[in-house]
Amino acid sequence: MTAPADLVLRGGPVHTLAPDRPEATAVAVRGGRIVAVGADADVRPLTGPATEVVDLAGRALLPGFQDAHVHPVLAGLTMIRCDLHDTRDADEAVAAVRAYADANPEAEWISGGGWSMEWFPGGTPSRHLLDTVVPDRPVHLINRDGHGAWVNTRALELSGVGADTPDPADGRIEREPGGAPQGTLHEGASHLVGRHVPEPGEETMLRALLAGQRRLHAAGVTAWQDAMVDQKVQRAYLAAAESGLLTARVVGALWWDRDRGEEQIPELLARRGEAGRFRATSVKIMQDGVAENFTAAMTSPYLDGCGCVTANRGISFVDPEALRRHVTRLDAEGFQVHVHAVGDRAAREALDAFEAARAANGRNDHRHHIAHLQVVHPDDVPRFAALGVTANMQPLWAAHEPQMDELTIPFLGPERAAWQYPFAALLRAGAPLAAGSDWPVSSPDPFLGLHVAVNRTPPGESAEAFLPEQRLSLTAALVAYTAGTARVNHLDTRTGTIERGKLADLVVTDRDPYAIPPGELAGTSVLATYVEGERVHTHRAF
Repeated sequence: MTAPADLVLRGGPVHTLAPDRPEATAVAVRGGRIVAVGADADVRPLTGPATEVVDLAGRALLPGFQDAHVHPVLAGLTMIRCDLHDTRDADEAVAAVRAYADANPEAEWISGGGWSMEWFPGGTPSRHLLDTVVPDRPVHLINRDGHGAWVNTRALELSGVGADTPDPADGRIEREPGGAPQGTLHEGASHLVGRHVPEPGEETMLRALLAGQRRLHAAGVTAWQDAMVDQKVQRAYLAAAESGLLTARVVGALWWDRDRGEEQIPELLARRGEAGRFRATSVKIMQDGVAENFTAAMTSPYLDGCGCVTANRGISFVDPEALRRHVTRLDAEGFQVHVHAVGDRAAREALDAFEAARAANGRNDHRHHIAHLQVVHPDDVPRFAALGVTANMQPLWAAHEPQMDELTIPFLGPERAAWQYPFAALLRAGAPLAAGSDWPVSSPDPFLGLHVAVNRTPPGESAEAFLPEQRLSLTAALVAYTAGTARVNHLDTRTGTIERGKLADLVVTDRDPYAIPPGELAGTSVLATYVEGERVHTHRAF
């Protein structure tokens, strides 16, 4: 006699996202694994006196979402510090800084982040705004996109940053007339002040990780790749994994120090390994910056505010020849390589590096990927499939909103602006797709990203579709957020679809995403999240 299931979910649409059986109405789970998928009648014999039976009541069941590029520890740190993510403009941000400083008089530094460039003229907030509310303590606040910092005068003074301080090779100090620092520090320039901010202790890092994990589970995320794992972050994951507090499956992308070269590879090899649900098997290389501050690496120059060609093509943080050597060596050592590339030159440099690695080392199953891919030259679109490189997309950004319309398109020009976020073109060309949020840069909610991937319009807004020919079908977008990311993380034999024998990483939603107009996807809520059949999040409405 077959043993009863521990958990049965029935009475609603089950979107398995499995190629051979896409639809069902019931799932049974035993010992953390799916033991049956089918109609309600198929799981009835597996329902015993101790079986937990969940009546979906028409609500949908999906595979757990998986985020291919996210920073939950950084997000958690922001959540427990001066968090500006819920503010909506400059005035609210300044008021939030004042309130945090008043509530934390013992804090030596006011640190945190979450401000948006679009709130400030030219995308560059001034130190004087912060001086009005915190004149006597240093303030260091990371931009929402993680590519710059907003600081006050006291922070600049304590850090020794002044009019005579040169720009670092990988960043820029925004300056006032006369050369004094204006208060915005782009890319590597943010470290001129950031390195003086007191380091959080191990207990704080673990608390940040757990806060980030709770938020991701609430969004239906059951697995992810953390795209910036330094030694402090890795220790937090190891502590959580070894104590049983890590309830998600996580691949850590070990941070590549762009100020160093291959001499760091032995250190990365020493840190590679796994504990519980955490595996450190990937290496993250940041190849360029972002388009809004003109540090994304482009094949042709940016335009200025008058539409004239400038001399600036952005910054390649790693010399392209060195990048080819590094990636070839990492590939030979068995690492997956995860590259940040926003500009089309950075994407090309990354593809060239993967091509060099394949030529030197042959084919393998490391599943390298390039994240963000805001601007991709059309000539490079077919290379993803040819090289087996996954396009790791952050769909939420592919819409008309102020940062795109005011700080990006005018400085790219019409031809290059039309190369942005070419999701459908990559899919048609055979590129594997994965999806993520880059939280805390943007929301961790997969349904917001799904909305933009399918509609190319901002969630909750009636706006012109942004390059509508690059829309994805709902199924293609869902697969990228589930099976596509599972593949990148080498979890595809265990998770990513709802199939017999796979782990019961599942999400219950308040509506069936296939039964609503595409324009309503952003309103979908996650009611319950399961990891190996154990509920790790429950919405109050469930």
